Amino acid sequence: MSATSLNWEGQTLVFLPQKALWVQEQRLLLIADVHLGKADHLQAHGIAIPSDGEQANLRCIAELTQQWQPAELIVLGDLIHHPKAVSKELEQRVAALLETLSCATTWVEGNHDRLSRLGPLDGQPSQSRQGLWLSHEPQTPPDGQLNICGHLHPVSILRQTSDQMRLPCFSLVRSIPRLVLPAFGCLTGG
Repeated sequence: MSATSLNWEGQTLVFLPQKALWVQEQRLLLIADVHLGKADHLQAHGIAIPSDGEQANLRCIAELTQQWQPAELIVLGDLIHHPKAVSKELEQRVAALLETLSCATTWVEGNHDRLSRLGPLDGQPSQSRQGLWLSHEPQTPPDGQLNICGHLHPVSILRQTSDQMRLPCFSLVRSIPRLVLPAFGCLTGG
């Protein structure tokens, strides 16, 4: 599957099929809504759900960073599903992943991970990067900036007669301007 791109104020934004965004000129790799620990959290509340999604998410992050070689990986919130879902094992897996990455990692704090810490990472506030306003929840960006965020888990619904598919998608609203990333985590819906 190939990627599609958009030129925004001189920056090339590449929409990756792995539900990630590549900002070519800054060499930034952006993802949102990973929701690590979600399976454990739901299982603790009696919901039967498989636990292998977390490893798939971490593996996909490793593969994307290896393929694109970013200067920085930025997680736009909800890296974890709930602070109580962060186990020692999860912290060790994330720390091991970060050691293998050849780039800086920034975690913009989301509503699910307020005031949380995961291994060496702390949640950071929304921030500006050369004309891009990076946040978890949609925000009105400063003048001249594009708000890139997560939180909404956008999907597109494809229908044909009685068949229907819900597929994660990117959502661009030029009038705001805002670009919403799809949820990266494999256990997140739309």
